Amino acid sequence: MSFQFFHSAPDEPSMVKIPAMGLELAVRLPHDATGEALTLMETVNAPGFGPPLHRHSETEVFRVLEGEYLYEVEGKRFRATAGDVVSVPGGLAHTFVNVSERPSRQLVLLLPAMDAMKFFVGLGEIMKAGRPEQSVLNAYGASWGVEFLGPPIKATA
Repeated sequence: MSFQFFHSAPDEPSMVKIPAMGLELAVRLPHDATGEALTLMETVNAPGFGPPLHRHSETEVFRVLEGEYLYEVEGKRFRATAGDVVSVPGGLAHTFVNVSERPSRQLVLLLPAMDAMKFFVGLGEIMKAGRPEQSVLNAYGASWGVEFLGPPIKATA
């Protein structure tokens, strides 16, 4: 594992937008700059939006920067607000939703790394017309080791 020098400017044009998920995502430290050890992303989630329930082998660590989220990890729900850190070990079913009235932001670490830019650009392509059938999501996710298990949770839950 070999880290390389890398500098990520906040105004880089590398933002991925997936309106069907209410997601804007920027990869701040890509997989290839860390010797595949980790990926660092910054996300913005629109009110009432979050990812489908899913699982993958990578561990995710979330640090809430702004707003409030309702998380579900292995069927247990809890809230996280600005300053909170949530660690989800690889293999656990998880999702979250922004329960704030404004966009919420998080820093997200993936360990080990994945090519998050390529994954989310591809996911955005299959979600251009909205959330597709579960089988379409899982066909896409299979090559990435991601299993989509169900829809996102609702902010009122």
